Parts: sequence; C-alpha cells; structure tokens
Amino acid sequence: MGARVVIGSRGSALALWQAGYIQELLKPLGLQSEIRIVKTKGDKILDVPLAKIGGKGLFTKELEVLLLKGEIDLAVHSLKDVPVDLEEGLVLACVSARANPQDCFLSYKYPNLQALPPYARVGTTSLRRAMQLKALRVDTDPLSLRGNVQRRLERLEGGDFEAVILACAGVERLGLELPYQVPLSLEEMIPSMGQGALGIEMCANHPLLAKISSLNDPNSALCCGLERAFVRALGGGCQVPLGVHARLQGKQIEMRAIVGLVDGLTFIKECATAPHDRAQELVQDLIKTFRQKGASEILAQTQLG
Repeated sequence: MGARVVIGSRGSALALWQAGYIQELLKPLGLQSEIRIVKTKGDKILDVPLAKIGGKGLFTKELEVLLLKGEIDLAVHSLKDVPVDLEEGLVLACVSARANPQDCFLSYKYPNLQALPPYARVGTTSLRRAMQLKALRVDTDPLSLRGNVQRRLERLEGGDFEAVILACAGVERLGLELPYQVPLSLEEMIPSMGQGALGIEMCANHPLLAKISSLNDPNSALCCGLERAFVRALGGGCQVPLGVHARLQGKQIEMRAIVGLVDGLTFIKECATAPHDRAQELVQDLIKTFRQKGASEILAQTQLG
C-alpha cells in the first residue's frame, strides 16, 4: 500500500463534512487518506466583519502555503471561498457536483422573510446577502455574524437575531432542522460564485493530479467556471456585494448576476440565457452589460467603503 494522501481542511463541522465527502470519493480511486486540520485567517479573526479583514484568501491562504510546501497533497474548499486567481503553482484539480446553490432563511420564530417585524436583526457574514436582503426588505437590519454554523445558530437561538441567512448546502450537509428554514429562490437572492460546490486545490506538478482530476463534474465545473470568469472580469472577490449563478437547463445555460451597494437601493441585476455551446459568449455579453451599466464604479465604491 502506498503513502496516504493528506487532505487539508478547516476544522469546522461543515469543513470536516466536506473533507470527509472527498475522502470517500478517493477510495474508489485506490487512495487512502487522512485529514489535517488547518486554521485560516478567516477562522481566527471572528470579531471583525469579513470585508474589513481583506477579501482574498481568508479561508484558503494557510492551506495553500502547506500545499506549496508539500505538507498536504490537496485542500478541500467551499468553492465560493476560493479566490478567482490562484497562487502560482496551484490549480483547481476538480470541482464537485453541485449541491443546492441557494441561500436559506432560518429562524426560530418567524416563518419567512416577509413575516419578520420591522427593523428585524438578520445575521449574515456576507455583504452580498446583506445587499440583497435590504433590496427585498429595506426595513431589515443586516448584522455581521461570524463563526461556525453551530455558533451562529446558538446566537440565533439566544435572541441576538430574529433570523440568519446561511447557504442551503451547509444547512443540508449538516442535517439542520430549525422550526423555520426556507430556501430563498434565485429570483430573491442570487448566490455567490461557486456556492454549493467544492473545489479541490493541488500543486500543478503533483503526481496524483491526473487521477484526482477524474473526480471533476463537467457540468458543475462549467457553470462555476463561468461564474468565476464573471467575477474575475469585473474585479470583484469573495467579500463584495456581488452574486452570480449559472445553471444548465436542457441545452440552454442561464446566468443571473447582481452587483450593488450594501444599502440595497443601488444595484444592477440581470438574467440572460444562451445555448450551451455559446456559454463563453454568454458570460462575455453579461460582463459587457454590467460594465455599461456601471458595475465597476459600484464595486469601487464598496471597496473604498
């Protein structure tokens, strides 16, 4: 038996679920593995909103350092946390089949977003979610909520918030069951790039790269790749008020995107479709539309703020 593959992962219950999921996928390839837990900057600084501590690599940098040193063989990430430009020498070996990409409203008291009282406190880590929440209900009060999923739900149950918004994929993977948990439609809230998918990052010269790349889901990789191309072209990142989602519908690809200010009053929101074989043209057309409507200026304002 050869050496065991070392998987780098963050230490939260959700991150370990994700690493364990990939661990199981490696077994049919004849690869036994172990998981090494790594604390990232985003895990260590919990009393500051993510956007205030820098958007690039908050949950990936430390794992990437270990990849480049050869101390781990692969890193498992929520793809939405992976910067669009990787460190030199690293590649996305594969993208997993996508779980539910939507965002989810969770509350112990209120059945849905519309039922919240005026000035309801809604916890979220994301400027993207805060912006779209304000666009839906201008009288809500989005507040920064950091920490792992369990900690966030403890604060919700303790009364710090009337509701929280989390990714549906995380809610489902952890088997959470709150009195009220309602997926928000793509029309209501456009997800982050790559939301619901996992990305495996490796060194470009790793001897197992080709074998592990066989785990790639072509449809998920296509759609997530279009989303990442959109974000890269606009100069956005993981921690700006920007949502984008692509999905296959038969032989068509549909792309939705939104860019706005956190107050929810100023935003650009578009939806476009094209045949599957025109996917690259679709994303370029959408980028052109957003630039013409002032997306770069909006993102510049958010990054200055």
